[in-house]
Amino acid sequence: MSASFDLGISNINILLRRGGELEHTRLPNTGRPVLEQFEALLERFGPLERVAVTGGQYRLLPDQVGGTRLVKISEVAAIGRGGLYLAKLEEALVVSGGSGTAMVAARGRTAAHVTGSAVGGGTLQGLGRLLLGETDPLEIDRLALLGDANHVDLTLVEAVGAAVGRLPLNANAVNFGLVVQEGVLLLPQDVAAGLVRLVGQVIAVIAINAAHAEGLENIVVTGHLVDLLSVRQVLDEVAGFYGANIIIPPNPGTGTALGALVCMEENF
Repeated sequence: MSASFDLGISNINILLRRGGELEHTRLPNTGRPVLEQFEALLERFGPLERVAVTGGQYRLLPDQVGGTRLVKISEVAAIGRGGLYLAKLEEALVVSGGSGTAMVAARGRTAAHVTGSAVGGGTLQGLGRLLLGETDPLEIDRLALLGDANHVDLTLVEAVGAAVGRLPLNANAVNFGLVVQEGVLLLPQDVAAGLVRLVGQVIAVIAINAAHAEGLENIVVTGHLVDLLSVRQVLDEVAGFYGANIIIPPNPGTGTALGALVCMEENF
């Protein structure tokens, strides 16, 4: 049996490969020291002869814990390999949407960090607390799907009276631009929709530019952020504006853990 642990800031993703089957478990990061959390995981999922580890503070772990050997895989390699594996592609810009966002140019078994953004799922939760009194991503997603971001954003037709480039009249020109005005009715669902649009647009636009700079046709987005339908819809909308090919593969939240597992199985 092979195993990998992706020790993310918000979530810990565990993959176990038993024969040809993959078993995925997602647990919250408790904030305890990384070695304590790792030892607890071994108690729950062990005994294991070796484990691929990546994410968060994995570099602080020793090379051996009890009878388990740790194979440390860089996050860049794990993100790139996992994204390509999930999307069944040979090359792509792989975007990992976690608490923050990392973007990796992946070509075969090579991967290089290109750029990223401090805007990600953690931003969604942090601003969700400030704006909505809510940090549960599923509840923010539910509200966003009920709302209309144009009730809080300033649109192009409102700002300049015309479409700009490939953007239609109803595309937003200023995130939360309407909130500046007095007397605007702010419904929670509209605020949630505006928040999701802000996060999704920042990620999508940076990814499109990064892919163009790297000469990569496909953008693969992994991470639990794109488990949320509202975020997926924003990515699809931006991709449509710019003619980009943004792919969200099945089980995107397993991408980095899967990449670490594949790297270990191929190289160690």
